[in-house]
Amino acid sequence: MAEIKLELIKEAELTNNCPECFNQELKLSFYQKHSYGKFVHKITDEVSSEIKCKTCHNAIYPVSWTPDIERVYEYYKKTAIPVEPAVKYTRSLYIIILLLIVLVAASVYILLNRELFTS
Repeated sequence: MAEIKLELIKEAELTNNCPECFNQELKLSFYQKHSYGKFVHKITDEVSSEIKCKTCHNAIYPVSWTPDIERVYEYYKKTAIPVEPAVKYTRSLYIIILLLIVLVAASVYILLNRELFTS
């Protein structure tokens, strides 16, 4: 099974007021989805974000955002540049492909030289 991780690509401290506790300690984080499997490591173009208050530890959802928070969010969204989507193959996949090639080559060699082994 593939393990899915959200890798941090940008984090910013905001000085806007928290809608819950009215303190000025908010943290904005942008994450990119990475999928780690036994044979393939995929980097997707899916980016998610989260705003948390550092005082009351509540997640601030878009429903309760003020216009100031929206403006700051849009600014930081433009500056959060994700890693290009890619597929990277692991060493395990290359080893399996190499073993299959060796197995096919050995089978062909045995079939072509069958009379050497039967005498």
